[in-house]
Amino acid sequence: MGWKMCFSKSPNLVKQEFYGLLMAHFAIRGLMHEAALHADEDPDRQRTPFSIEHVASIPPRVL
Repeated sequence: MGWKMCFSKSPNLVKQEFYGLLMAHFAIRGLMHEAALHADEDPDRQRTPFSIEHVASIPPRVL
């Protein structure tokens, strides 16, 4: 994974895109935390890139 360029052209849309990415990050971290607790593992030892790939592989209708 690498840095992606902003697609937005205006400052307000850049801000909106940033907040959207931030919300997605916290949603994925929340799912990781719940999964770790359910599996009786330490939530701090979870890897974000693997989790993002896993969430991206789930069909949209499940989410």
